[in-house]
Order: sequence, then structure tokens, then C-alpha cells
Amino acid sequence: MGRKSVSKGVIKDIVIVGVAILLIWIGLQVAFGTENPFYVVASGSMIPELQVHDVLVVQGHEPFENIEIGDIIVFNRPSDHNRVIVHRVVSIINDDPKTVRTQGDANPGSIPGTDFPITEEEYIGKVAHIIPQVGYITQVLKPPVNYVIIAIVIGIMIIKQFTNKKKEKESTLSDSTDSDNPEIIEELSNIDKIEKDSEYSEHVEKLDIVENESVKETKIDDDSEHVEKLDIVENESVKETKIDDDSKKE
Repeated sequence: MGRKSVSKGVIKDIVIVGVAILLIWIGLQVAFGTENPFYVVASGSMIPELQVHDVLVVQGHEPFENIEIGDIIVFNRPSDHNRVIVHRVVSIINDDPKTVRTQGDANPGSIPGTDFPITEEEYIGKVAHIIPQVGYITQVLKPPVNYVIIAIVIGIMIIKQFTNKKKEKESTLSDSTDSDNPEIIEELSNIDKIEKDSEYSEHVEKLDIVENESVKETKIDDDSEHVEKLDIVENESVKETKIDDDSKKE
């Protein structure tokens, strides 16, 4: 059961990462208007403007009709479309349809079938930004290095899932130790059945006796005070009676 939950967690993480990468890639395609907004310079034909391993950010939303002499563009090789070329526009061959000729800054001239004729059909986009030397990462990530990195990432995900499950299990055990312990539950259920402790019972009885005695003494004291008051009243009445009798005798 634990292995199944771990595998589900790993699959979930992989799916989340994959979906996130896909959404980012689609967003970049929409933003730059091309299937691949990033290209890595693979040759020195544009030195010194572009160095090998520079990353090019290509803007596909730039209309081909707006391309001018001096712009650096990315296009498919016109002869067979089997290569992607990045060169500078050096001349406009025709306006209808628009056709341009390109040339590498480090090349002595334009190469037929490679640099011209370039039409809108071959055009991919205009170089908008240059990120120097970032392309080295793509060289490092070539097989089998990229597969090793992917395996390490998946391994980290698996370890993370195992660690989280272990922590959750320990937390659950610590929380349920008192409530799930059968001995404690049995003791709690038998609380009403525990017999009274004899010493405690005797102590309680003694306390009750002392309390009762104190109550009695208080009552006796109250009664004595009441009797004294009655005696005083009676004495007073006797005096009054005696005075009355003496007055009658006179």
C-alpha cells in the first residue's frame, strides 16, 4: 500500500512538472509567434556579431515584408529546408514577391541555395535578442548527460515522497499513541469499576466525622446562646411580675 502511494506521488510530481513545462513552452510560442523561439549558434559564420553557443531569441511576429537590409534573420535553407540558417540581409532581390539575399558576416560572399533566394516561405523570424554563451548548457545536456539528470530528478522525487510518508506516519503514531493504546483504553473504560482505596476511604470518613462534630459544636453554641437569651428574658419577666405583685400589696 505504501509503495503504491509513493509511486502515485512520484507520477503526480512528474505530471505537474511536465504540464508546467508544456504550458510555459506554449506560452513562449504564442508570445514570439514561432514554433521554436530559441536557437543556438552552431557555426562561426556570423563572427564577431554572433559567437558559437550564443542563444538567439527569435521574434516570429515581425512580418517578412518589414525586413530590411542589415537585419539578422533566421530562415530555412532554401534549397532543401534541411537546415536552419542565421545570416544578415545584404540585399533585396525582388519586391513582388519579396525576395532577399543574405550573407554571413564572416563569409566572403553569399552562397547560392543557402543565402538566397529567401522568400516568406523560408522565413522563420528576426533575431530580437542575443543571450551570450548560454548555449553551452545545451552542449552539456546532450545524451547521455541529459538522461542522467532526468534520472537524478526522478530519484529526488522518489526520496522526497518516501521522506514525506515517513514523517506523516511518525506524526500519526505520536498523535494516536494515547488514544489508540489498548491498555490505556481498557484502563479508562474500567474507571467506574475501581474499588475505593481503604486508606482514602478512611481519610474521607474521618473528614466527614470532623465536619459533623464541628457542625454539632456550632449548633450547641448557637443553642446555648439562645437559652441564655431566654433566661434573660424570663428573668426580666419575673422581675416585672414581682414588681407588679409588690405594687398590688401596697
